[in-house]
Amino acid sequence: MDSAPPRTLYGRRRGKPLRVGRREVLERRLPELQIFPADYQNGALDPRSLFRPGIRGVWLEVGFGAGEHLAAMAQAHPDVGFIGCEPFINGVARLLGAIDQQGLDNIRIVMDDAGLLLDCLAAGSIDRAFLLFPDPWPKRRHNKRRFVEPKNIAAMARILADGADWRVATDHMDYCRWILAHLGAARQFQWLARRPGDWRLRPDDWPATRYEEKGIEAGRPPAFLSFRRQNRNQPVN
Repeated sequence: MDSAPPRTLYGRRRGKPLRVGRREVLERRLPELQIFPADYQNGALDPRSLFRPGIRGVWLEVGFGAGEHLAAMAQAHPDVGFIGCEPFINGVARLLGAIDQQGLDNIRIVMDDAGLLLDCLAAGSIDRAFLLFPDPWPKRRHNKRRFVEPKNIAAMARILADGADWRVATDHMDYCRWILAHLGAARQFQWLARRPGDWRLRPDDWPATRYEEKGIEAGRPPAFLSFRRQNRNQPVN
């Protein structure tokens, strides 16, 4: 059997040199929390096995940036296991600092292309997913780099449990239209908005991020889009 073509990771991995404290927490905490997708066969990873017994579900955040949302959600839901994907080492160091300060034990980290994790997760094993303010790759020739594209949509549809929500936020209106067009065409997902306020106002249980605040300050109002994974046994029109 031919192997799948390799995935390409776009975007930077490093920013400014880490301060001593962040470098120390990175070296101390990352080894115990990091997941390596290459250690698992495709479709073989039950994410609950990564956490203590008794968690009620596993939630996934793709591209967690500096980790504010992920840490806030993990603190608010200690009975849920969280997996965050972020290749940018400075953002990972910030999240590890929050984990250390808040004593969080329900977060695991993938410092690589999220697609590698999607490939190895078992079907229906993720109970909620987040994609918050991803790089919109605004140049037309770079649109193919956007996370919301057919291959990743199919992968998300496979790993999300029936009835699981996929929350997506962006302050780039062209990308917003792109997301709605692509996910609107995916029969596995239903957009949950019923009126403008449903996507213009951030829900109360959706913590803010610095990317959202920077966009608002720059005059880019965000859109908050929620999609639900349809029941696999439900007839599709």
